[in-house]
Amino acid sequence: MSIHPTAVVEPGAEVDPSAEIGPFAVIGPHVRIGARTVVGAHAVVAGRTTLGQANRVFPHAVVGEVPQDLKYRGEPTELVVGDRNTFREGVTISTGTLQGGGVTRIGSGCLFMANSHVGHDCDVGDGAIIANSVALAGHVVLEDHVHISGLAAAHQFCRIGRLAFVSGLTGVTMDVPPFCTVAGPRAELAGLNAVGMQRAGLSEERIGGVKQAYKIVFRSNLGLAEAIAQVEAELGMHEDVAHFVRFLKGTQRGITR
Repeated sequence: MSIHPTAVVEPGAEVDPSAEIGPFAVIGPHVRIGARTVVGAHAVVAGRTTLGQANRVFPHAVVGEVPQDLKYRGEPTELVVGDRNTFREGVTISTGTLQGGGVTRIGSGCLFMANSHVGHDCDVGDGAIIANSVALAGHVVLEDHVHISGLAAAHQFCRIGRLAFVSGLTGVTMDVPPFCTVAGPRAELAGLNAVGMQRAGLSEERIGGVKQAYKIVFRSNLGLAEAIAQVEAELGMHEDVAHFVRFLKGTQRGITR
């Protein structure tokens, strides 16, 4: 185990022998750190936080501190992080609240660029790329492989669907459907994330199915319920389209248009 002599590892912390803890880092007493995870200089890993394997926490990041929520009263809530995530300088990740289920979750293979923030009770899927100074409020859900550009923000309880792309300086106030691109001070649809779908390995046939569904829902004069019914009738056999429809049906805040 490589622990710098100036680091503080509180009694009770579980640190894998292959992990590295840098100078002046602080590891709290309820933290569990997995194999080959590296915590950099002056970083803090606090709370009931579990970091999986091969994560990297850069200097001055604060992972697992208490929620920025006035309702929080010191309850024992958690942060659960998967494998191979990168938290760059100044990143802050909060634990959950009892009102939100008690757990903030982050999947695997994500990149959180400098000064980005993940609020309490968020659920971030695999492969997210969160650019500099992005802010996710409490209870935000990101499905897999979401990309959010710099200085964007998401309102509480918003969902952002799989392979969606959020442009820089965008304010997300309603749900962003899977495979879509949004932009603007108050997010508006800006088309499909065709480049993202191609990079993810979706075939032309799969992308074509999503394009047809998008046109029916957002480029016709149909109401949402009527458009969904038409998509299910004509394209419901496509896996990606079925996911798109399930997301639309599950909205509580409304769909970005």
